Formats: sequence, C-alpha cells, structure tokens
Amino acid sequence: MKKSLLAFAVASLFPMAAVADVVVYGKANVSIQHADEQAADDSQVELVSNASRIGVKGGEEINSSLKVIYQFEYQTEVDDGTNGSQTFGQRNIYLGLQGTAGTFIGGHFDTPTKVAQEKVDLFNDLEGDITQIFKGEIRASNIVQYTTPTFGDGFAGSVAYVTEENNGTTPRTGDGAGVSASFGYTSPVFYVGVAMDQDVEAEDTDLVRLVGRLNVGAFQFGLLAENYDNGIVDEDGALVSALWNLTDKWAAKAQYGQSEVKMADGETASIGLDYKMTKAATLYSYITTVENDVIAPAAQRDDTYVGVGMDFKF
Repeated sequence: MKKSLLAFAVASLFPMAAVADVVVYGKANVSIQHADEQAADDSQVELVSNASRIGVKGGEEINSSLKVIYQFEYQTEVDDGTNGSQTFGQRNIYLGLQGTAGTFIGGHFDTPTKVAQEKVDLFNDLEGDITQIFKGEIRASNIVQYTTPTFGDGFAGSVAYVTEENNGTTPRTGDGAGVSASFGYTSPVFYVGVAMDQDVEAEDTDLVRLVGRLNVGAFQFGLLAENYDNGIVDEDGALVSALWNLTDKWAAKAQYGQSEVKMADGETASIGLDYKMTKAATLYSYITTVENDVIAPAAQRDDTYVGVGMDFKF
C-alpha cells in the first residue's frame, strides 16, 4: 500500500480537523540468526524482530511561523507478535510546537544524548548495537525538550528536562530532576557532536559523549567516545565504525567497541554486508561477537551471532 493511501486510511478514522498533515511511517526489520551464547551454554537458530515499528506523525499550522506537531510511534514484534503482554510497545511519543524560534516538545522520547549518536552505530537495533557496552541510550518518560533552529549553516542544539515525576521509573532512580543536552554541527562531509546527561539514569550519575562522522568519497568513518561516572565507578569507552559503498547497491561495514562503562572489559566487534534492493528494502548479513571479563558466570559474555535479514522502511 502506498504511503499516501495508508495515511488516508488512518486519517479516515478521525475527524478531518484532527488529521491535517498526517504521515504514516515505519519499518519491518527481521533477521534469522545463529546465536552461540556462553550464559545459555548452548547455541540455537532464532528469528529476531529488530525494533520493528509503526508510527503516525504530523501537525497543523497555527500561522506562517508556528505549527503544532505530534508523533506516536510504537514497536511491534514481527517474529512472534508479542511484546511482553502487549501487542505494541511505546517508543517516541510527543506533542509540541515548532516555529522560527525552535521546537518545544513534551512526552516520552529519546534524550538528546541518545540522538547525538547520529549514524555512527552501523549495527543499530542488531546484536552489535552500542547498547551492548555503552550507557546513555535512554528513552525517557515525562521529558520536555527545546531544540534550536539550525543556524550557521549546520549548528543545532537540544536541551531536555526529565521531570521529578519520572523518579522511580525504569531506568531512573533517585530524587530530583535530570538534564540531557547536546550540541553539534552537520555538513554533507562530516558531523561532530557533544552530549551530556546529568542525573538522567540515576541521581548523581553523569555521562559525557563525543561523536564524529566523516564521509570521504565511498567511505564513511565514525567515532564515539564516552565517560560514565556515578560516584562509585568512573569508566570510559570508545567505538569506531567504517562503511564502504562498494557500488550503489552493495555496502560493506565494520565496527569495533571497547568499554568499561556497562561491564568489565566489554568488547564488541561486527562485520556486515548490505544489498539495497530498492530505496526502501535492504538485505543484510552480519557476524557479531560480544565479550567481557565479568567474574559472575551468569553475566559472562563470550557470544557469537551470525545472521541474515531484511529491513523494509515505509
């Protein structure tokens, strides 16, 4: 079904005044992989839904310089149709105002620190995702955010306030509010950004993240560095990635990260090969290893994943 027809079908369920500028979007990402995990002391072939989702977003103009905007995005599991006890799980959901002075939104959505990773994580949503060894990948509840308009031909920043109402909710613990902020510059050739979280994950917990991406001809190189300090541990980590567009259809990619942030001597390495069938549909393959030096047997990692899959965006 074409996007315009799908949007019309959704819009037809609501009064016309409430559905101005409706966009229905999403993706189905499914892979079949061989997982050899040390904790399970076994290996198996499994079908995995990799953050497949569907969403509705849009807005309505108040005047020539101000617009009401919204987004409702939900994750769904293509492999078994379940998400715990729910069919859909909430992802990025907000209501806000967008104008010449910037954008204000409030709801449940990715913090500026998480968004600042940009396109550096080449195995996002797969077993090689940076969440394996890094923290800071938080989608916060009860959060309000201001984002500047783009200025200086590529500069932009965001600052978010995680309200006290969020205390005790996953993943946050402790009293008081949290703050997440980012600032970066984007051009056709490179991206550089810096981000920080203060008391977002928990009280007295600080995180600083530096991100860079460089495009040179058919190559893309990425770097992410992070420091995490909760008053008990003060740890660092770094990740590098590289993508080579072999042709307009084929791309090879590799990624390596080492971090003490999430687990002792955490290490992840991935290689992959993508084939773009159409603008929306991509076949991909990957090999990923995840290792650590944790003493507790139940938390030890010496895992290998080999898989092939398809990603379809609409």
